[in-house]
Amino acid sequence: MIGAYVAGDSLLHRTPAGVKLALLAASVVVIALLPAWWMLAIALSVVLSGFAVARIPPRVAARQLVPVLWILAIAAPLNALFSGWESALVMSMRLAGCVALAALVTLTTQVSAILDAVQRGLRPLAPRIDADRVGIVLAMTIRAVPLLAEIVRAVLEARKARGAEASLRAVAVPVVVRALQTADAMGEALVARGFDD
Repeated sequence: MIGAYVAGDSLLHRTPAGVKLALLAASVVVIALLPAWWMLAIALSVVLSGFAVARIPPRVAARQLVPVLWILAIAAPLNALFSGWESALVMSMRLAGCVALAALVTLTTQVSAILDAVQRGLRPLAPRIDADRVGIVLAMTIRAVPLLAEIVRAVLEARKARGAEASLRAVAVPVVVRALQTADAMGEALVARGFDD
């Protein structure tokens, strides 16, 4: 989950958020450009060693990578079918490496520090870009992830209680309705605080 900060005093925890974001962007570009699976294997091992350096519990680290495994379970066989196993392996390792890097940053950096770093980085671009407004958008996006997960969890429990576990409509419709209601409430809160201009 985005924003799942794990407190600690490792070197990665003490590194400023702006430096970590810059290194994350550069590392993702490097991973995207590596052409061979063995190069990606080295890069992935370096990324995974970062979790050990940060003293992130293995269970917490694995939880961050579970969502990408569902994507790879579908994408990798299709890629292997149309482009060969080596292409599928390269694609899978690239995606896993980028997600692991992003997870490492969020696990070792508080959300408030990330938002402050983004705002500081965008301030030189004023007045073309309103750094404070971008920061609010990012904060709302990060907050929306656990909110949506909670909505889905509540709807799944309600569907199970009604005995409609086989119905996709019993999940999709309430999730969309509740998500729109939450968005309306957040919009009204922003208007009340003067962010509608």
